[in-house]
Amino acid sequence: MTTEASGTSPLNHPEPAARTLRYSAFTHDPAGGNPAGVVLDASRLDEAAMLALAAEVGYSETAFVTGADEQARRFRVRYFSPLAEVAFCGHATVALAVALAERLGPGEIVLDTPAGEIPVATRVDDEGAVLATLTSVPTRSRPASDTELDATLAALGWSRGDLDPELPPHVAFGGNDHLVLAAASRTRLAKLDYDFEGLAEVMRRYGWTTVHLVWRESPELFHARDPFPVGGVVEDPATGAAAAAFGGYLRAVGLVTSPARISVRQGEDMGRPGDLLIDVDPHGTRTRVTGGAVPIAEAGGPRRS
Repeated sequence: MTTEASGTSPLNHPEPAARTLRYSAFTHDPAGGNPAGVVLDASRLDEAAMLALAAEVGYSETAFVTGADEQARRFRVRYFSPLAEVAFCGHATVALAVALAERLGPGEIVLDTPAGEIPVATRVDDEGAVLATLTSVPTRSRPASDTELDATLAALGWSRGDLDPELPPHVAFGGNDHLVLAAASRTRLAKLDYDFEGLAEVMRRYGWTTVHLVWRESPELFHARDPFPVGGVVEDPATGAAAAAFGGYLRAVGLVTSPARISVRQGEDMGRPGDLLIDVDPHGTRTRVTGGAVPIAEAGGPRRS
């Protein structure tokens, strides 16, 4: 893969190399959704520099384009939280895809990520907003063990009675592993006051990126929250990677029996509402996740605890 170095490239002109753009994903309002950093030319940055820049930005994730073939619309990408690199990040992917579409025009792009190849389709809707639809790597989902569940509930301050018995706890994968727990009520989901270090230790032990807490309002609408202490933030406002994994979960537990579009509402309890759309085919292995993104004029959003 080549890296564009010419000043005529739309990816580095008029923006200087390593400039951090700020977008909020899964929203059309900069005050909503999930903020992400986007660096369109990180070809000269090493891992330590990318981690330091992500920590400085302070968002849950920053996406770094480390190589680009603009003619083929193919880009090599790495993702960093304030504390560590992650293999895949959905909201930063959407933010990056929108930033690329604004500069190169809408259409298909391909991202080469540590988790694998991620195709992304970008388009402009009837209101002029850019939307991005990513296709996840193959998903998988398995029941959580009693040991995993008990340790997580203890850190959350939840009990088994707080869970929806119709939606079993699972560890789901869509580029990263996420523990999926379904709350029995919207009230339980809204009251999130957990042991930050305790949950981080549990998540590091089992290799989870977030704990994906959901409440089912209807078969087509779920509300979600994603504690992300291993990334250095209390909560992720809109989590595309978890949404991709959740699509695989819905398929695995038999809640999707025909092709379906599911809405996930996230961030309301943080004051940053966002909307994620997931398309799930019961006969497929991947999840399609759709959302918009808009530039943020200045730094803001979730910071490290």
